[in-house]
Amino acid sequence: MKRGSLMRGTNGARGWRRGSTLVAVFWLMSILGMALFSAITLLKFESDMTISQTQGTRARHYAEMGIAVGANPVVERDDPILQQVFDEGRGGFMCRIKSEADKFDINLLLSNQDPIADDKGWLRELFFDWGMELEDAQDLADALVDWVDTNDLEEMNGAETEYYESIGYIDRPFNRPFYSLDEMRLVRGMNLLEQVNPNWQDWFTVWTQSGVDVNEADADILSLALNISIEDADIITETVRGPDGIRGTEDDVPFQSVDDALSLLYLPEEQLAQVQHRVSANGSTVRLESTGWSGDVKRQIVLIIRNREGNPTLLERFERIVQ
Repeated sequence: MKRGSLMRGTNGARGWRRGSTLVAVFWLMSILGMALFSAITLLKFESDMTISQTQGTRARHYAEMGIAVGANPVVERDDPILQQVFDEGRGGFMCRIKSEADKFDINLLLSNQDPIADDKGWLRELFFDWGMELEDAQDLADALVDWVDTNDLEEMNGAETEYYESIGYIDRPFNRPFYSLDEMRLVRGMNLLEQVNPNWQDWFTVWTQSGVDVNEADADILSLALNISIEDADIITETVRGPDGIRGTEDDVPFQSVDDALSLLYLPEEQLAQVQHRVSANGSTVRLESTGWSGDVKRQIVLIIRNREGNPTLLERFERIVQ
């Protein structure tokens, strides 16, 4: 072999090895870069998690402070002490005191068998107005009654033990009043209601054992309860709010009885007999909603208390993350 050819072959092999080494270096640098990026990302994630957990703990602590303030019976709902800021604006709480009787007590409606009131039919119409098919609304109203009554007699379109056993549940219906609104989701047909009105829980409670409070409920709730127009219901709510038009302030003019409120409406006797049980006055069950925040993190604690101003009884407590 000629010397020139040998040198060219040797140089080619050396160039190939240098090229391979360079590629390997590039691959190694890429791998190291990816590893470094992953490590930085993981470190940032862990740091963010730590900060979020710390802020969550602080937000929960502030929410607890708000609950402690709101539970004090001498604190009025418009008291500035219910909203406080700490850490130079980086944290604080806001507590709201509301009546639980601004919603319908589902157990009260389902337990009333008065044919004049026809609360089951009233529920059927409510579900229909929310968007359910009339047949589905009737089925759900009957199934709700079957769930809370103490017998095994099935309503015309209801659901008793036989139905629930057919889908694999041997302990349903409970045949007692609902202990929580979440239990209502176990009833046949509630999934259809949730589809047409995902916020149905905002309309009901299980804690008041009375009708909606004429001093607390909004006009749309009173309109439904009394089968009147919203304009007529506004007569009640505007009277309660007083000159400033804000509920829960010093100039409020609350009604002392249901009769006082209904006397403004001049309802026929037949209508009064049908709807009067759906309203009440000066309910004793309140809801405390305390939202604490720290940075961008918020936590809310909710307490439902009966007789807050006398001998208080805690009915329910839960916590939730808010956006």
